[in-house]
Amino acid sequence: MTGAGGAETGAGDPFADLERQLKPYRGEFPSFRRLPAEGLGRAEVAGLVEQLAAAEEARWRDGYASGAVYHGDPGHVAFLSRVYAAQSQSNPLHPDLWPSATKFEAEIVAMTAAMLGGDGGPGAGGVEVGGPEIAGTVTSGGTESILLAMKTYRDHAREQRGIAEPEIVAPVTAHAAFDKAARYFDMPLVRTPVDAGFRADLAALAAAVTERTAVIVGSAPGFPHGVIDPIPQIAELAASRGVGCHVDACLGGFILPWARKLSYPVPPFDFALPGVTSMSADTHKYGYAAKGSSVVLYRGKDLRRHQYYTVADWPGGLYFSPTFAGSRPGALSATCWAAMVSIGERGYTEAARRILATGAAIRDGIAAIDGLRVLGDPLWVIAFGTTEGLDVYQVMENMSHRGWSLNGLQRPPAVHLAVTLRHTLPGVADRFLADLADSVAQVRANPDVSTGMAPVYGMAAALPEGTVHDLLAAYIDLTFEV
Repeated sequence: MTGAGGAETGAGDPFADLERQLKPYRGEFPSFRRLPAEGLGRAEVAGLVEQLAAAEEARWRDGYASGAVYHGDPGHVAFLSRVYAAQSQSNPLHPDLWPSATKFEAEIVAMTAAMLGGDGGPGAGGVEVGGPEIAGTVTSGGTESILLAMKTYRDHAREQRGIAEPEIVAPVTAHAAFDKAARYFDMPLVRTPVDAGFRADLAALAAAVTERTAVIVGSAPGFPHGVIDPIPQIAELAASRGVGCHVDACLGGFILPWARKLSYPVPPFDFALPGVTSMSADTHKYGYAAKGSSVVLYRGKDLRRHQYYTVADWPGGLYFSPTFAGSRPGALSATCWAAMVSIGERGYTEAARRILATGAAIRDGIAAIDGLRVLGDPLWVIAFGTTEGLDVYQVMENMSHRGWSLNGLQRPPAVHLAVTLRHTLPGVADRFLADLADSVAQVRANPDVSTGMAPVYGMAAALPEGTVHDLLAAYIDLTFEV
């Protein structure tokens, strides 16, 4: 049997697991390769969708997923669904028809900005922070927030500083969305190493900054290892060189302010630092909004204007869009606003308390398993590797056989678990640690076994980069097959 791109599938094949996961949904449920001659009844269609959702729900509901679903309480989900239904036709592209959409988005930006270093009252989509206004927009997710920020710095550098080819300087651990931005916007990306604790190496960052640098990037925390870069020093470096400083707080934006309030060791990372000029924070992660929302923030409206797209000479009229999309689902902004104002400071603080306490217990439990080591000093995104030559990817694969969906990392080989509210439920952390210990013991007893994704990661480390890109593209192709 062949998978996408003609690749053979079978035991140890990179496509075998994906095909196994997709098969029930392409066999047990009706498939449509063309429109049905007569539309199905609404009750039948809704029933099919509900069956699919029910089949997928158990793993994330019971806390088997790293990240992915960050709240998941049935009451919260029902609440967001009610709000979405009320606003399902809303489109921020038409503020004359849906002025409520502009209300929701302006207040989402203002509340997020106030949480991330704001000290004044709300303004037009922002707050005053020691004079300069913090402005921003709502986006479709962390990737769009990052891409928009990088596009903004590119255009600012070209128009205000006369730099023909603006560059991004970022640690190797900064999110892959910065690579995507560099490729999409033709911006050279200068990657710099990290130190032994997986934090950005300041000396390397400083050495990489040139007259072409538009922005320096720091993460709070970084996706791979859950550690916070030295943001105060990065912001100071950026300010001293006259360049932008973007803090990617997509993971930490709705945890770190409350972690600091709970007396966890959180260094300054937000707009309280004068050198920080932009931030990204995902409302659909630990902000507990419905999937498809994030916020990008800037120190000042003048910088934000470089994000906008406007056309003055189109026969279709004057056209303008603050983000990449034209039409956007206003219902997602409504659910984001509803989540934020219903949870409030007390709710976010309590959620952070539960997540951080669970993260500490899981981190300590991993460190106590013979053959494992925790990477860096994370708070709730816990990355771990192996010792004694054990294959960490086979450990991950063994965990998948026990129902767990974890994130594989590379350079160095590792796995991480992003702790969510689902993991704070009774017994989940203990179950994770017990299954992890069993998975490590299984690898130790069968050191030559390599199944599922384990050989894929092994190949990725040995094959030429172009071959790996082709493999990943073929993997994506398979997901579009009916």
